[in-house]
Amino acid sequence: MERNSNNVRELSLFPEDDTESEERQEVDKIDLQPLFYRLAKSKFRSSFYLNAKDKAYIKEKGWDKIEQGTRETIAKRLAPAFIPNDGKQTPMRHGIFPPFIAQHATGCCCRGCLEKWHGIPKGRPLTVKEQIYTTRVIMEWLRRNDL
Repeated sequence: MERNSNNVRELSLFPEDDTESEERQEVDKIDLQPLFYRLAKSKFRSSFYLNAKDKAYIKEKGWDKIEQGTRETIAKRLAPAFIPNDGKQTPMRHGIFPPFIAQHATGCCCRGCLEKWHGIPKGRPLTVKEQIYTTRVIMEWLRRNDL
């Protein structure tokens, strides 16, 4: 784990211990199908898609880079307990960074949506496990929509 200037634990790109690996294994066991079913019932959440620019970006960067960028985005923009621009920190435009679109589609765009859709409360930093979970949800949506 690393700590940033706000003293928030961020996901390490190269874990030094087995804790993150164990948490990742736990998160991998979570069935995301019920979440995606609920998201599909939301007119707003189900309106998001990847356009040609987004798909080209993913193809150019590759899945590993996309996941790394997603992890960094979650750690910096979503993990802190208090986010000054919460609810406005995630761009909604295509062609910038496809995980931003996925964040809106999955309710992982701000702490309010994380609380509503995933039961992750506001007002405290995200745990490493919650960061791993959020990254997994976003990556799963991207893979499902990059057809």
